[in-house]
Amino acid sequence: MYTPLAKKMEPTTLKEVLGQENLTGNGKVLNNVIKNKHPFSFIMHGMPGTGKTSIAIALSNDLGLNYRMLNATESNKQDLITVKEEAKIYDGIILIIDEIHRLNKDKQDILLPMIESGLVVLIGMTTENPYHAINPAIRSRCQIFEINTLEEKDIVKGLKRACKKVLTDIKINDKTLKLIAKTCGTDLRNAYNLLEIAYMQKENHEVNEEIVKSINDKPVFFSDKNGDGHYNVMSGLQKSIRGSDVQASIHYLARLLSEGDLKTIERRLSVIAYEDIGLANPNIGPRLDAAINAAERVGLPEAAIPLSEIVIEMALSPKSNTAHNAILMAMEDIKSGNVGEVPKHIINGSPLYKYPHDYPNSYVVQEYLPEKIKDKKYYIPKSNGYEKQIKDIYLKIEELKKEHKLK
Repeated sequence: MYTPLAKKMEPTTLKEVLGQENLTGNGKVLNNVIKNKHPFSFIMHGMPGTGKTSIAIALSNDLGLNYRMLNATESNKQDLITVKEEAKIYDGIILIIDEIHRLNKDKQDILLPMIESGLVVLIGMTTENPYHAINPAIRSRCQIFEINTLEEKDIVKGLKRACKKVLTDIKINDKTLKLIAKTCGTDLRNAYNLLEIAYMQKENHEVNEEIVKSINDKPVFFSDKNGDGHYNVMSGLQKSIRGSDVQASIHYLARLLSEGDLKTIERRLSVIAYEDIGLANPNIGPRLDAAINAAERVGLPEAAIPLSEIVIEMALSPKSNTAHNAILMAMEDIKSGNVGEVPKHIINGSPLYKYPHDYPNSYVVQEYLPEKIKDKKYYIPKSNGYEKQIKDIYLKIEELKKEHKLK
């Protein structure tokens, strides 16, 4: 039976995993798991082809533990029940779940007690942001690790390893290996596939740049260690929109569209709409949603049109980050314990509560913040765009509060 090169090159031990030294290197967290023989549940998130599955299997091998693999979109409740029974037989098991963000409540209800009891050690994998996409019940029981986007040097190292280990009679130089790496961006699996196809083009197995380009000439901007990486391009898009540079915004959008990953673009634009534009133009959120819906409906390549339109509008929109700053400061207070008791007059059923709608203009002065932080200011308004109207209301309310204190 034919076995793809990518399958043959799957790491069998954590030492063979490429580009994740922050997790697998000496003294790092996963290396210590092996050293101490003490596994724990965790979720890995990162781009396709960066080695999430390889890490999960290699770690299981190094620990010498039985493991089972499921896909959250394909597996059913019975699959989890079967894993539970196997775990009882083996006195514990590692359960590797791909696309874990798609795990529904019925499956979670079976899985959660297994994790809590220690019967199962969960290793989840996703390309989505786990802090947004994964149910908090699962997330709270796992550590979260981001898997690095592979750099060109990592891809080349893997290709050289494949030539030495499997394609032993290949004729290829470093320049061609680097071209394959650039063509495949961050995806090592794709790079192995391209190398294998190129290897089979000539009887003498000579592979040169011309052959690689004849197979795949798609321009790629993912993986340049000098700053051309996927996340750097994403950062370029956000900073260009934030900086109101419409030309740069369109440029970076085009580069991201060339990767074909609509979901990532749409998520980042949603962040920008509320982080950088926010209250200066609150209509941008609904308008962005409409553009995303249109992009999803028509798909690529036409999706570029509504996304281009909304990016131009976002770049030229007035900007405000006051809502973002306000919630960051509030969350920092929560984290540091700078809180307090909810005032007695606004707790449920209090007869001391003043119902604002019973007063002129539906407003009455009363304290809502805890006594400990009653003078805290999280929201500091700006005068950009629509927020000037909000600021005027805010200042009027603050003036009413001052007058009330003087009485």
